[in-house]
Parts: sequence; C-alpha cells; structure tokens
Amino acid sequence: MRNEGLGSWPARRARKTPHRTALVHGDATVDYAGLHTRTTKLAHALRALGTRRGDRIAYLGPNHPSYLETLFAAGLLGAVFVPLNPRLAGPEIAHQLRDAGARTLVHASSATGLVAGLPGTAGVRTSLEVGSSYEESIAAAPDEPIDLPVTADDTCIIMYTSGTTGRPKGAMLTHGNLTWNAVNVLVDHDLIADERALVSAPLFHTAGLNMLTLPVLLKGGTCVLTESFDPAATFDLVERHRITFMFGVPTMFDRIARHPRWAGADLSSLRILTCGGSPVPTSLIAAYQERGLTFLQGYGMTEAAPGTLFLDAEHAVAKAGSAGVPHFFSDVRVVRPDFTPADTGETGEVVVRGPHVMPGYWGLPEETAAVLTDGWFRSGDAARVDDDGYVFIVDRIKDVIISGGENICPAEIEDLLLAHPGIVECAVIGVADDRWGEVPRAVVVAREGVELDPDEVIASLSGRLAKYKIPRSLVIADELPRTASGKLLKSRVRTRYGDRQGNP
Repeated sequence: MRNEGLGSWPARRARKTPHRTALVHGDATVDYAGLHTRTTKLAHALRALGTRRGDRIAYLGPNHPSYLETLFAAGLLGAVFVPLNPRLAGPEIAHQLRDAGARTLVHASSATGLVAGLPGTAGVRTSLEVGSSYEESIAAAPDEPIDLPVTADDTCIIMYTSGTTGRPKGAMLTHGNLTWNAVNVLVDHDLIADERALVSAPLFHTAGLNMLTLPVLLKGGTCVLTESFDPAATFDLVERHRITFMFGVPTMFDRIARHPRWAGADLSSLRILTCGGSPVPTSLIAAYQERGLTFLQGYGMTEAAPGTLFLDAEHAVAKAGSAGVPHFFSDVRVVRPDFTPADTGETGEVVVRGPHVMPGYWGLPEETAAVLTDGWFRSGDAARVDDDGYVFIVDRIKDVIISGGENICPAEIEDLLLAHPGIVECAVIGVADDRWGEVPRAVVVAREGVELDPDEVIASLSGRLAKYKIPRSLVIADELPRTASGKLLKSRVRTRYGDRQGNP
C-alpha cells in the first residue's frame, strides 16, 4: 500500500482479521471487514463532495462509529480530521472551524440545531448529518479500493488544546505521531488481540482516542462506544461485554467507586484500568485495590499525542504520586530555565521528545517556536525526578485549570469577563471541588461606582462559553495583586481567594 497512515488501518486489519468485531455501539456491531467497506465508501463520498489532499474535515458529536469512520476516511484521502467538542458553545465551535479552514462538517443529529446556528463566517460549505445524509452518501458510493500516497509525516489531525494565551490552539498530529503513540501503548500496556475496551471517555479528547481506541483497533480488539459516561451503565456494559480495558479521568473512577453497585458488581473481566487528566488521589487507588484492581497512571499532553510518562502496576503503590517513567519511545527530561538538566530532587520543567511529538501548532509559527526547542516540547509543567528516575509532577507552570479531565484556559474566560461593562480587572483560578477535582472561580474588581451582582455576571457567560468553563463562583475584590511592573500575580490570587468559600 502507498498509504502509510491511519487511513490504511481498516484495510490492513480487514485482511488479517476481517470477521473480528471492531466496534460496538448500542445493539449494533461492525467487524473489521465492514469497517473497511464503510470507510472506503465514505472516502469516495467525501471525494465526490470535493475533498482533496490537505483539506480539513471536521466532526461534531459524541462517541459514535461515524467518528472513527470519518477519521479513517479522511486519512484515506490525505485530508486532515478536525474533532470538535460538542460541549463547546456555538461561538467557540465557529472559531475552531474558521481557524482550521474546515469546509466539510460531519455532525450528529443532536448537534443539528447548533450547526444551524453557526455564522456564515465559520466557512463550512458541506455538512453531513449522521443517520441521514451521512448514510445516504455511504449507500450511494462505490467501494473500490482507494490507495493514495499518504506518508507518516503528513498531518492527520488538528486537535485543539487549551493554553494560557486565550483561544485554544490546534495541535497538528501526524499519522506517524499517532502510530508511534499507539505503539507505545501496545508496548507498555501489554495489549492483546482479544482486548475489549469500553470507550466512554470522549473521542474528541486525545486520551480517549489515542490512548485507548486507536491502540485497541491497531491490535485488532473491540471498542464498545458509549455516547456519555454513566456509572450505572458502566457496570452493565462491563458485565455484558466482559470489558477488559477502560480509561477514565479520576472523577469517572470516583463516581464508579461511590455507586451503590460497586461492592457487588462483577468486575472480574477488567484487566487494565488507565487513568489520566489529573493526579489520582491515594484514597481512590486504595478503593480499587480493595477490589483487586490496579490503576495504570499516566501523564501526557495533546501536543505529544499524548503519552509521555507511564506508571505501571508494579510500582503503583511504591511510587504513588509519581507520573512514572517515559513511555518506551519517549524521551523526557526535567530541565532548568537554561535547558540544562535539573539535579535529582530539583524542580524543573518537563520537556519531551520523540516520534509522537507534534511538529507544531496550526497556523501559529511563533507559538510553535516558543514551545519547541531542538525537537523538545516544553510542557510548561514543573516536576522533579527521584533517585530511581520516576517523575513527580509538582505544579503547573501554565495556568490551565483541569476540571473533570477538561482543560480550561483562564485567559479565554477573563477576556469575556473584561468585556462586562462593570468589570475593570479580573483573574480566573481553579479551586478544589469534590466531584470535578477543580472548577473555575472568577475574582473581579468592579468599575468605580458599579455594584456587581455575582449571579448576573456568571449568567452573562451562558451561551458564550461551554458550561464547564463558566465559573462556579465569583468573588468581588478591591484590587488584584500585581508586581511593580503591573504583572498579575496569579499565585497570590490563588492564595487569597482559592479556598472553597472564596474568602480573602
């Protein structure tokens, strides 16, 4: 095959294990032969709509087989797949469509109203609705093989990630990036061909797609797709499908362990539980160990596709609190500001290099240059290394808030708050939350003579931001701490206003 990328995976799997089940969604199943056929026909349909090499194809919707079919079909054509988070508000989705230059949008029927409300400036020319025009296009398309030249260095996905500079940036991940990350997972997780993975983490996030789904499909296992996470449904699905592999953020695993069915549920099929997105509380680790289950924890970032560090089961207790050691084909260092290696126990910045690290951000050469140094990606996260080489993440140099596994960029919220006529200064910080790990809190300074209503200010963000980004609380302060040069001191804002009550 001339196609070296993800688009060739369904064909390569179909010639090896055509009758093995690839995907399960509700009561519907598709084997690898069927996935190959549907992907090929969809690629023909997209090409008939004018899609060519390098064109961007966006997808908006929850977990569904059509997500993966669209990803693989784009890969067959040498086009670029752009996954969108359906939890975002219309203006946020419009920005990402416009920024990526996507001309084609495949979307779930549940997103039809959202899509209809997108402004013309979003740039989408053609849309396919899953279940209607999508299926009609596949049914009418030919199934002749497509084998266009696609290399490992070609861009496969533009995946948007929150940073500290305002709007999300599009990380360009190549076919090689995604393949090497999948290989890292195969090596370090010891995946088997009979793996049955429960995919309840969203596919539009890097972990659900790249640390779970793609490695399982590469190995020839089965992915059971659910549109959203629900603890009770999780027990049903594990028992019904004899699930062996799950990924989740700590919030998901905590809700499972707190559910009334936890003590009596049949979890005997579970072999691999991986957790990421934020540190795993030791109490949660203990709860699963009591059931004979062990977490495999990891640390990563969208820009690294995302696997970077991995803590295996053997060291889950002895090295509790650690993010582990680098994946097999990853190189990780902890460095000082001058990029020299930090000493053992010394705090420095995590940098990563490897065939899974992105070549850069879409359309942002300056931002790319700022984070890539001689092939090393600067994570912005602070860590230290112990005598055994295990890395402990100690702080986030970046200000990103991680809430239930979702990255929230404070600057994006702050920009909207500063547009409020009654606000002259603001800072958004993360505060502890029992359910989500942390949630946003806004600390604002009112314009002179204005009496702010916190509930009104928070309500003004509705429809302009995804719900999970909207601050759960708002504190009105007389002033915000700044340096002599006027730079905001976020660390002092957190110290003063970061308790659960928001008291200064």
